[in-house]
Amino acid sequence: MVEYLKAHIRRIRYITGVASVILMVLSGIALGAKGLNLGLDFTGGMVTEVQVDNQISHNQLVKLLTPELGERVSVRQSNEEGRWVISYAIPPQGETAPNIPQILSKVSHQVDVVSTSMVGSQVGQDLVDQGGLALLISMLSILAYLCFRFEWRLASGSLLALAHDVILVLGFFAATQMEFNLTVFAAILAILGYSLNDSIIIADRIRELLVAKQRCSTPEINDQAVISTFSRTMVTSGTTLLTISALWIMGGDALQGFAAAMFIGVLSGTWSSISIGTVLPEWLHLEAKHYLPVEIDTAP
Repeated sequence: MVEYLKAHIRRIRYITGVASVILMVLSGIALGAKGLNLGLDFTGGMVTEVQVDNQISHNQLVKLLTPELGERVSVRQSNEEGRWVISYAIPPQGETAPNIPQILSKVSHQVDVVSTSMVGSQVGQDLVDQGGLALLISMLSILAYLCFRFEWRLASGSLLALAHDVILVLGFFAATQMEFNLTVFAAILAILGYSLNDSIIIADRIRELLVAKQRCSTPEINDQAVISTFSRTMVTSGTTLLTISALWIMGGDALQGFAAAMFIGVLSGTWSSISIGTVLPEWLHLEAKHYLPVEIDTAP
């Protein structure tokens, strides 16, 4: 694998770079055409916790409740057997609220409503505003850090790689119309930190090689940097993806969106740090002289 990588690394970097640009465009189209399917955390709605017969499954509840409560109904199991949390949209003005016990009585002998609460639309709008502000502050902080640590040509590659990872995750949720809720938003913030770490490892290696091997061209330096960090990247990303896969498979519906976002973000973050993080500085003509001390003319 390493020998193949040495022989074809530049082609791999350029091909994945083009693929990343295409995926970003497609994600932007999906976002513009469909938008995000915002969950009740952002749009507001009703949350009802019920106790039913223990043998009732999740699929039975979803199949029964969807025609009555709409496609946006969400059902997740609580911390006790037979107890479920049902989230659904607030009925339009003038319509009566759905009778949850009556609906569930078709499949369960015991139906007890433990609690019912409402998340208002104003609360949902506040969450949208605060979430957007948190994402903006995170991106600006990362931008400031990258500009402080690296020369702007090298920093721009890492920054675009971060934007690429977030756009791909948002594009996936727009294309599939999976519910975008607070747990998915938390995953996006986690992806920013993970992808940044991966990009910094490669960028730091590029900076070291630029100074150590000044006669080498920038594409050669980037090839060597990717190869020297490849094993570390694969081990880190591989173990992380295994953990996320287990969470996706065994975590249930409550964590499905979080696990899906993390899986896509980690996967795209791995290849974007190799492709975008190295190709963009080449296009911006990064050279060794940008990291060499500036000679000061001391002549009188």
